[in-house]
Amino acid sequence: MERRTLIKGIAAGVSSLYLSKSYAGRLLKAPYAAGPFQPTWDSLTQYQVPDWFRDAKFGMWAHWGPQCQPERGDWYARGMYQEGSDQYKYHCEKYGHPSKFGFKDVIHEWKAENWDPQELLGLYKKAGAKYFMALANHHDNFDLYDSKYQKWNSTRMGPKKDLVGGWAKAAKQHDLRFGVSVHAAHAWSWMETAQRADKNGPLAGISYDGKATAADGTGKWWDGEDPQDLYAQNHPLSQNSLDDGMIHRQWNWGNGVTPPSKAYCEKFYNRTVALIDKYGPEFVYFDDTALPLWPASDVGLRIAAHLYNTNIKKHGKLDAVVFGKILDEQQRKCMVWDIERGQSNQIEAQPWQTDTCIGGWHYDRRIYDHNQYKSAKTVIHTLIDVVSKNGNLMLNIPVRGDGTIDDKERAVVEEIAAWMQINSESIYGTRPWKVYGEGPAMESTAPLSAQGFNEGKGKPFGAADMRFVTNGKTLYATLLGWPTDKTTLIKTLNTNTTAKVQKVSLLGHGQTLDFGQNSAGLTVNLPDQAPGKSAFVLKIES
Repeated sequence: MERRTLIKGIAAGVSSLYLSKSYAGRLLKAPYAAGPFQPTWDSLTQYQVPDWFRDAKFGMWAHWGPQCQPERGDWYARGMYQEGSDQYKYHCEKYGHPSKFGFKDVIHEWKAENWDPQELLGLYKKAGAKYFMALANHHDNFDLYDSKYQKWNSTRMGPKKDLVGGWAKAAKQHDLRFGVSVHAAHAWSWMETAQRADKNGPLAGISYDGKATAADGTGKWWDGEDPQDLYAQNHPLSQNSLDDGMIHRQWNWGNGVTPPSKAYCEKFYNRTVALIDKYGPEFVYFDDTALPLWPASDVGLRIAAHLYNTNIKKHGKLDAVVFGKILDEQQRKCMVWDIERGQSNQIEAQPWQTDTCIGGWHYDRRIYDHNQYKSAKTVIHTLIDVVSKNGNLMLNIPVRGDGTIDDKERAVVEEIAAWMQINSESIYGTRPWKVYGEGPAMESTAPLSAQGFNEGKGKPFGAADMRFVTNGKTLYATLLGWPTDKTTLIKTLNTNTTAKVQKVSLLGHGQTLDFGQNSAGLTVNLPDQAPGKSAFVLKIES
């Protein structure tokens, strides 16, 4: 705790000389809603995961903002300022040099002209999603809603639309639980690349636009606006900032990062609390180690307490979820642990979530052109595996700048929908069994790395791999492939350790199956024709 206290002290003492003038008057610590939760880790351990989340299992996400407009992949607003990188080269060719056409100008180009949230959420509900998450802001610091604390927002610039409001309305009409993802805490250090200048070429030494001010906008489209409200770069660079990989080592506000100012932290708090109060999300995802700006500031703790307390006041009980990454044992009692692009290798005592994507987080045209999207089969297998271990799956379908998804993405979603139409009873409302599965793939599971990133690193699933869940007295055993000999042996269901099985059926088949059970396990004779594809669910009753 001594190190955390020191960091908080440093953050509180950062000179106001580093602050944009528009932050003036926002230094006072805003209150959080009254209620049983206080902004401390000890108080937040009262949290209990609501049943709706435990039952829902499957959600979908629109990780969509101005960085999707160039269609050149994730972290574009950072990469376009990294001299020599693919995104830098692409940006120079498409838009011009980042000293003349910066990320603020990409925002201006973005119009979201074909966005139809009703249609998209209808498709996602058809695919079996029970909850939907919209990007509220990314590390680029641009708010995608009517934000009174951030002038750089989608109602004033770019699309000039309240995107979070549109998503929220569509989610309500489709009876989907609605939430938001908040990433902007890291703009302080993430956007430091915008302070750079080329080291080579005809524009060497000419600064990019990361330190532009309102005075530089005279006669331009952003006349009267302060780019520092967006970039937040009126501060010294962090240690080793020119090392593009340093951001990852400083994600927890350590290892030489320039401490975020009190004004920056409080502005983030005000923006996020106003988002919660205006749109009423039932869950909030933070792309942070534990909570935003922790341990440099307590604003993340205050936001969590505020969300929980306001949710209790609204519903009469705690019905909200907060997601955080890289949590210690105490923190996992305070919120839901989120694993990015990865899965746990065991049944977790507390409910958790995998977040992943069929492509890149931000839309990348090259993934479409080269047919590199995850298949529906991969998504379905991931869902089955995660649910067997007490988890949920949050799936992002990358959205193009104009607000649409492409035909190949739509085909993946439609195939997921077809599988869920037959097999959803083995997903919704289920709970882990005594073991999560069996089969050869369990012998080569890959460990988690940092916030996750172990998906696709183990042995591929086959017909001998299966996953188990229960719902009441019913056991579901899902085969992750169709056996060529039309029989399957479930070793775990042997007579030495398991009650006698009375009935076995195959979802989508409609008739009971012949089976035999002995000390070697449960042998099930399958029909000649598989019902559907990708994975096959045996419903087993004892």
